[in-house]
Amino acid sequence: MKPRVTLYTRAGCCLCDEAKHVISEAHAHADFEYEELDIDSDPDLLRLYNDEVPVIAINRVKAFKYRVNMNDFLKKLAARA
Repeated sequence: MKPRVTLYTRAGCCLCDEAKHVISEAHAHADFEYEELDIDSDPDLLRLYNDEVPVIAINRVKAFKYRVNMNDFLKKLAARA
């Protein structure tokens, strides 16, 4: 079963754009499902992640917030596969 990566993001977030880039590049090295959720479109997500975006969850477990690098992302992805 492929791991599922969820990026919690919002418009105008520079760190979110960086996280999207890392996740996009990681697809060349690993197979995973990906979804992006805009926290501003859901009151529950906004309450949970308002001050933390971007947040990356792997299989619904928070793995990163604010910044992520490729090596750490791939290691956590492999550990949760």
